[in-house]
Amino acid sequence: MIDSQKASRLSDVDLIVGAALEAGKIALGFFRQSPEVWWKNNGQSPVSAADFAANESLAATLRAARPDYGWLSEETDDDAERLKHATVFVVDPIDGTRGFLSGLDLWCVSVAVVTDGRPVAGVLYAPALDELFVATAGGEALKNGQPIGVSQRVGDDIHRLATGEDMLKGFDPDFRKTVERVKHVPSLAYRLAMVADGRLEGTIVKRNSHDWDLAAADLILERAGGALVDLSGNALRYNRAEVSHDELCGASASQLPEFLRQLSHRRDG
Repeated sequence: MIDSQKASRLSDVDLIVGAALEAGKIALGFFRQSPEVWWKNNGQSPVSAADFAANESLAATLRAARPDYGWLSEETDDDAERLKHATVFVVDPIDGTRGFLSGLDLWCVSVAVVTDGRPVAGVLYAPALDELFVATAGGEALKNGQPIGVSQRVGDDIHRLATGEDMLKGFDPDFRKTVERVKHVPSLAYRLAMVADGRLEGTIVKRNSHDWDLAAADLILERAGGALVDLSGNALRYNRAEVSHDELCGASASQLPEFLRQLSHRRDG
């Protein structure tokens, strides 16, 4: 655990990086160890002892260091008190819990600092892959300390797209021929990071994603040269009373207009 006095002196980005690394280390200790599991959302979503342990670590470090910030975490009961704060921590202690419980490497700790509705610092830490993504507003997106950028594929090049088959049904037939659907990525945040570092051209996000899934990855993608938007092309706002979102698209800036055009039937229908 980060010493509370030391934590209070750190910049926001250094603070959340350190907290995410510590939480990831804790979660990794449960990985492939059959942690205890409970079910929430009327039995639809699993949550494990690892989620709770990582969340406890993040809360202890971050809330002690910044008592004037609000708090929004998937594994903490929501409190409308956060709406009174201009700046909040938005946290998912394990994004991709199903994959985590299945022994897959594709899960991460997601931590963002959100000010006036937009992320200003974000970190994704994938401990099983030893990958750390970091971004700040106005700075570069980094992966393990090195700058990253979105794919530069253009025109009729193959588009590597993370989406369900049902999302492709309304695409123009000719455009659909250029789409290569990638294998399911259980962590939405990590999937957006894959767009940020150029492994994917885009991803389509189904309805009912949440602030904690998105905020850190949103900033990382933006600073890498892409964007995460709703199907009308609007940037997302965070720390609202409603923390879930409608269908979204994340892509490189050059590809985003075409993806949105292909998705217009969903927006207008």
